[in-house]
Amino acid sequence: MNIRPFQFFLWISLTLLAASPVRAQQNPPPDAATKNAVDEDEYAVAKIYDPLESFNRAMFKFNDGLYDYVFRPVSTGYVMVVPAPARRGLGNFFSNLRFPIRFVNSLLQGKLKRAGLETEKFVVNTLAGLGGFIRASDGVPALTDVPSEDLGQTLGVWGIHKGPYLVLPVFGPGSARDTVGLVGDYFLNPLHWDQLRNVDGHRWWWDTALQATDSINSLPGLLKLYDDEKKAALDPYVSVRSAYIQYRDAAVQQ
Repeated sequence: MNIRPFQFFLWISLTLLAASPVRAQQNPPPDAATKNAVDEDEYAVAKIYDPLESFNRAMFKFNDGLYDYVFRPVSTGYVMVVPAPARRGLGNFFSNLRFPIRFVNSLLQGKLKRAGLETEKFVVNTLAGLGGFIRASDGVPALTDVPSEDLGQTLGVWGIHKGPYLVLPVFGPGSARDTVGLVGDYFLNPLHWDQLRNVDGHRWWWDTALQATDSINSLPGLLKLYDDEKKAALDPYVSVRSAYIQYRDAAVQQ
């Protein structure tokens, strides 16, 4: 497969965005306790292991510019062109498609009941929700707020330390543990399974089209989450870092 440098950069960018463990539509909003933890004073940030702070700050600045001058105009145009019901339907569809990630990681954590709920949720949304475009499971109380699971959380449950804080180009805040987790989740995502990607020999273009749709559709929610953590912060880098680490710590404990 012959991919030019620009194609490779675009594909990597879309893959990172689509794989984000803090995607707004994939996880339920944090409860009051989690939000209070995020809003704690800055004494908490001293506990965050950040030996790569100089590099991370440089990547944070790069990403901030990328978000403002590239992704934000794309997001604004997308919201203007695509009506909210269509955006919501696409978000539901791609979230439903990522069922294997949540199911497998629930099993790996020994959360058999949660794995069963994930299966039930997938079946309900696929059959009653027109392939997942409608979140029919919201009408079933037991399935409304099933916490999402990913490999980064699984590694945390297994007792593996999060390692150093790490800001990746395009992707944004993370940790060494979550970065490793992204690799495993990548292969569990049906979007990357060969039988879905290799359509009449146009494998790269089909993969990119799916990734672009998934990623662009998630941009409004991701940018809002990013802006919420930045606003009124004396040091946006510290604010985003603290919010991310505390959010992920809470996700491991849920």
